[in-house]
Amino acid sequence: MKDIKIIFMGTPDFSLPVLTGLIENYNVIAVVTQPDKKVGRKQEISFSPVKKLALQHNIKVLQPERIRKDTESIKSLKPDIIITCAYGQIIPKELLDTPQYGCINVHASLLPKLRGGAPIHKAIIEGYKETGITIMYMSEKMDQGDIISQEKTEILDSDNLESLHNRLSIMGKNLLLKTLPDILNNNITRVKQKEEEVTYAYNITHSEEKIDFNKTVREVLNQIRGLSPTPGAYTTIDGKTLKVYQASLGETKGTKHPGEVVNIYKDGIGVACKDGEIIIKELKPEGKKKMSAKDYLNGINKEIFAKSKME
Repeated sequence: MKDIKIIFMGTPDFSLPVLTGLIENYNVIAVVTQPDKKVGRKQEISFSPVKKLALQHNIKVLQPERIRKDTESIKSLKPDIIITCAYGQIIPKELLDTPQYGCINVHASLLPKLRGGAPIHKAIIEGYKETGITIMYMSEKMDQGDIISQEKTEILDSDNLESLHNRLSIMGKNLLLKTLPDILNNNITRVKQKEEEVTYAYNITHSEEKIDFNKTVREVLNQIRGLSPTPGAYTTIDGKTLKVYQASLGETKGTKHPGEVVNIYKDGIGVACKDGEIIIKELKPEGKKKMSAKDYLNGINKEIFAKSKME
């Protein structure tokens, strides 16, 4: 099916396996991605991961500031199908109606659960036992289109944002390549989403990154896992920010107020939560590099630290 003209829309690392699979098996005539950004102190121009990959394969790149106001450059290419994966903008109806095979989205949740821009973060943070990939037709509203296919994966206790992200990105590629022939052969059954089962996963706000030790140990642990390695959950101690990347469940129960240091272990810091103790294993003090709790403890006065409170 190399004669099928595909336009791919995506931006971050998550999109790369999907785009790679399409390049290897189909005719990707163009890529649409978010505009370049200026980063760092020197404000150097940074390309999106998807743009970098497209340029490596000499694929045309389009970067509209607002796709709603710039559809002609895409329509003029006359794509047979548009495939999106973590693009970052809502596609207007004018564009949805252009390709003969429609506009298809690869979404990192089991829709209608976790509609929105942060489904992987929220699946872990909110304690979901499983999540997955949905291949769906796009609609004018966020993640509301008809479902074409889905695949599940268990969320392991050992998973954090990075491991689940990487697993789902590969699943997205494989499920799309498995499903796409049926789409192009009009051999699929569209399944309406059940609106009564909808949950949302809006983009993470800075306030959601702050650890609330008044929550249960499991809730705090899920928050840390769901934000690791980036942006990272954080707390403050003595007025300074302390990012937390890895933690485990402790055994001490309710002996101190939430946020107070309960125990200092050889390789961890036990902190009181609503119903028990969480043990911080990996962290980043303000102004320093990421390190193990063991290394952090070796560089401080443990007696004074034992009387501290994280807020």
